[in-house]
Amino acid sequence: MKSYNSIEERIDILQSRIEAYQDEIETLETEPKNNNERIIFKFIETGSTGKTKDFVRELGIKSPRDSLYSSGDVSKLIKDGASDISPALLEIARALASARNKNGPAC
Repeated sequence: MKSYNSIEERIDILQSRIEAYQDEIETLETEPKNNNERIIFKFIETGSTGKTKDFVRELGIKSPRDSLYSSGDVSKLIKDGASDISPALLEIARALASARNKNGPAC
């Protein structure tokens, strides 16, 4: 564990983590406002572009190319975002996608 200059410094760091967790919880408790947010929520829930693609196909939602959704479309939505997706929600999805890419599938 890293050493700190003071207990107050450690407390400040922990407080900022608590605030970040509270913000993330608040974001995840919000109902999706549109299909793009539903897709992002499903990716966050499953951590899988394949499972998210299957979910989107079951809903009958077409991709921007006007065809069935693919895993690549899910990845593109996460990477590029969309104007109708909450920036905080997109940030969570990108962090999850980045962690999975670096560490492989979560067990």
